[in-house]
Amino acid sequence: MAYTTINKPDTYFNTKLYTGTGATQSITGVGFQPDLVWIKNRSAIEDHFWYDAVRGISKLLKCNLSDAEATTSTVDLFNSFDSDGFTIGNSSGINGNGNNIVSWNFKAGGTAVSNTDGSITSSVSANQTAGFSIVSYTGNGVSGATIGHGLGNTPKIVITKNRSNAVDWFYFTTAIDGSLDYLILNTTDAKGDSIATAPNSSVFYATSAAGINTNGDNYIAYCFAEIKGFSKFGSYVGNGSADGPFIYTGFKPAMIITKKTSVSGDNWQIRDNKRDTYNEANRLLKPNASTAEQTTDAMDYYSNGFKWRNSAGEVNASGATFIYMAFAENPLVTTSGVPATAR
Repeated sequence: MAYTTINKPDTYFNTKLYTGTGATQSITGVGFQPDLVWIKNRSAIEDHFWYDAVRGISKLLKCNLSDAEATTSTVDLFNSFDSDGFTIGNSSGINGNGNNIVSWNFKAGGTAVSNTDGSITSSVSANQTAGFSIVSYTGNGVSGATIGHGLGNTPKIVITKNRSNAVDWFYFTTAIDGSLDYLILNTTDAKGDSIATAPNSSVFYATSAAGINTNGDNYIAYCFAEIKGFSKFGSYVGNGSADGPFIYTGFKPAMIITKKTSVSGDNWQIRDNKRDTYNEANRLLKPNASTAEQTTDAMDYYSNGFKWRNSAGEVNASGATFIYMAFAENPLVTTSGVPATAR
């Protein structure tokens, strides 16, 4: 049984759908004040917009591009993090008039605090209950440098972005085979073997590479530790069949991100329970691409995991290895013994 201390996963992660108005509007119904808001216009070719409470409302990153951080006008773009959501301006990327838009919202720890666990002092907003932290730091160019993440638990995934320069998004993970590997969030590249030491419960390690630790450059990192019944990060092997593999998570998923890791050329895919409210689920967006929402590559959500219902190479190529990130809608069984609802 997948017991968990998190009986209401949507108090830490929630997907919110809304329709753009082309004018300033407040998005409510998230259920908490988010610390990371990831927005994608579903109807149009637009970039993925990332805002977080550590960098501030005027600082924009786009996960489908290697671009440095942009300083934006809050009148046009992101106005505020609110108690039940956020307020946005008139930009077509996040508020195009009549467009269908999705936001994925994560709760970290609010205002960042100084963390001196590593050789580089970091500013950290950490939610140890949900296993998620946002970490800001300035690189020192020293290979083997350490950065405190504040989770008190070992992260399986650390996503880093150089804010100062146009450098790829590095996605470090031990979820594929137990060793530290890396992928590039803004490309279709296969995994590579990282030369850095794997993270521990206090810090993650850096080389002197531009993607994680150039001297004097500013960085942001998003760290995810696995929390039983709330989040699951792992890998699976495709079977190339329309009766695809079942992946056990221990909960009914609210969001699933996948990527083929064994060869290059295939996109990242992101799905959620708000765009697809029943099986088969086939609405997908691509974190590495600005493309509008597509309907293909169907899967089923179950009370304890997910299963592929197609043989598409991007999610189920025979013999290929895939990584996944999954966050819960409902745990399989809560601490009070209440079963999750079936889909």
